[in-house]
Amino acid sequence: MTPITSMNPMATQGLADMYRQQRAIMEQSNAVADAARTGDVGKLNGTQAASGPQAVQGAGFGDVLNQFVGEVNSKQMASTQAVNDLLSGKDIPLHQAMIAMQEAGVAFQLMVEVRNKLLEGYQELMRMQV
Repeated sequence: MTPITSMNPMATQGLADMYRQQRAIMEQSNAVADAARTGDVGKLNGTQAASGPQAVQGAGFGDVLNQFVGEVNSKQMASTQAVNDLLSGKDIPLHQAMIAMQEAGVAFQLMVEVRNKLLEGYQELMRMQV
């Protein structure tokens, strides 16, 4: 078994970047839910601009969601390919296939939670009386 200290630094950097992006998206969805709950939409723009990742700030909301779903889909496809390669006897280490499966699972769970938060925020907005 490979000790954690000898992990590939590039793989660790990629995981750290992915984690930062996922945290920023969760913070944005929490801000949307809070703004929907309190009715203070004015502070929402400042919160999103301050907490969003630099690459996503210029993009529209639909573009961000499409990119997010695309990334989750690519992780799912990479996971499926790794498992198929492992089962067909290709030279792929078991731990790499397991890591790909776990990455895909975590990304999918995050996507579901973001969807739930967005849906909750939308429902709060629909319940508001004008």
